[in-house]
Amino acid sequence: CSRVASGHKSIPASMSAPVGTASQSIGAWVEALGTKCPTPGGGAAACVAAAIGAASGAMAAAYTTRKKDEESGVAEEARALASRLQAAAARCVAAADEDAAAYAALQATWKKDCSLSDEEKSKVAAEALDVPARLLALCAEEAAAVAAFLPRCNANIVSDAKVALHLLAGAGRAAYQTVLVNQPSEERKAQLKAQLESLAKLEADLVS
Repeated sequence: CSRVASGHKSIPASMSAPVGTASQSIGAWVEALGTKCPTPGGGAAACVAAAIGAASGAMAAAYTTRKKDEESGVAEEARALASRLQAAAARCVAAADEDAAAYAALQATWKKDCSLSDEEKSKVAAEALDVPARLLALCAEEAAAVAAFLPRCNANIVSDAKVALHLLAGAGRAAYQTVLVNQPSEERKAQLKAQLESLAKLEADLVS
């Protein structure tokens, strides 16, 4: 099937509700992504990539709690960052399901027998756009937090923090592509491009 709005495939009417992302193993989820099924799709893939990125950053922060980190005060900062990134990872996993639900609702508005008003349909379309837009904003914010922490990160695991930054940047770019499918306004697009540019700069600083 071809992919349409919100990064998903066409949904067969007989298809049962998908299993929640958090309750699946990563192997099962990846296998499902590669099949001819309605969900998960590209929007959810961006969410999961962001979740893995945030979790990698949380691990790097958690390992920056050695005795010398405690003595310097860095450990307190590291624990706060780890907690923040763990929460962000959980939000990203939840967003994968939000993306699927938003697409299902959007697809329902395309049916001839849809009883929603034009205003209600507009709200559904707005949510389909907002899910990936929120993900891009999250990626930009959390990547910036990871980048700011890099100079104080445990040098033995700083590569994992950099992996986090790259994954968050990639997920942000993927989310932007999903946003574009949902036809954002030029003003909204400009706001999102600014976030993309900030992610690009963070990545460029890593490889310069």
